[in-house]
Amino acid sequence: MSTPQPPMPQSAAPNWQAAPGPAYPTYTSPIPVVRTHLGHALSSEWTKIRSVRSTMWTLGVFVLLVVGIGLAAAALVAANSGEGGLEGESPLGLGFFGLLLGSMCIITLGVLTTASEYGTGMIRTTMTACPSRGRVLVAKSIVFFSVAFVVTLASSVLVALADVALVDAREPTGSEWLKGTVGISLYIALLGLLSLVVGSIIRHSAGAITIMIGVLLAPLVIALFMFSESLKDLQQALFEYSIPNQLSVFYAQSLSQSGPSGWDPLWIMLAITAAVFAGAYFLLEKRDV
Repeated sequence: MSTPQPPMPQSAAPNWQAAPGPAYPTYTSPIPVVRTHLGHALSSEWTKIRSVRSTMWTLGVFVLLVVGIGLAAAALVAANSGEGGLEGESPLGLGFFGLLLGSMCIITLGVLTTASEYGTGMIRTTMTACPSRGRVLVAKSIVFFSVAFVVTLASSVLVALADVALVDAREPTGSEWLKGTVGISLYIALLGLLSLVVGSIIRHSAGAITIMIGVLLAPLVIALFMFSESLKDLQQALFEYSIPNQLSVFYAQSLSQSGPSGWDPLWIMLAITAAVFAGAYFLLEKRDV
């Protein structure tokens, strides 16, 4: 029989064994962690809107239409009007045609500011970087409205100065200058902002642009073909509240004798945009990206 061996004493841990602790060294980022706010979202949206090609193209075409048509209209009127032919008329109204066509560029850019991100999938990155969806919509709105207003104001002032210099007509009053430059620029910027929130609701660029072009032109075109006497009241309302007529109000050249006047078109557009913005804000918080 074999005799049992006495247990061997356990040796101490070798000196090279690592002390208990984390297996890998920790890393501390040198970038400070800060609480995000609206300023960060504004900076992000400004970077996006100025770095994409669509912004430069649409704004470039807008300026070309507003300035080109405005100057062409002034030159044509100046060449064909006799001495004192426009006496008593304000030359600022000659900028109406360019702004009406140019507003379609602002509508397009407004839709693309939001809807294009859904088409490319960029909206997922945007919402990951800024989980506060309402903040994203507010930042987009502020940046776009500022860009649209500044570009429209610069173009309308340039056209107004050129029209006054080229056309032999009376000098516009201070109120006419204010409405024909600042007032109409605010209106067109609000129209573009309305397009932006419609793009956020529809989430499809072509669909939202089609809807907004219809809102711009359809009421006036439909009213032109209402010949029935029973539809006179509806025809008059479509004339009065169509966007082309509201634009003309800023130049005191309304298509109808009644309806909005003075600064009324601006308040109407502001109320409509605010209501649609509230709906877009609610849907953005409730729907999946």
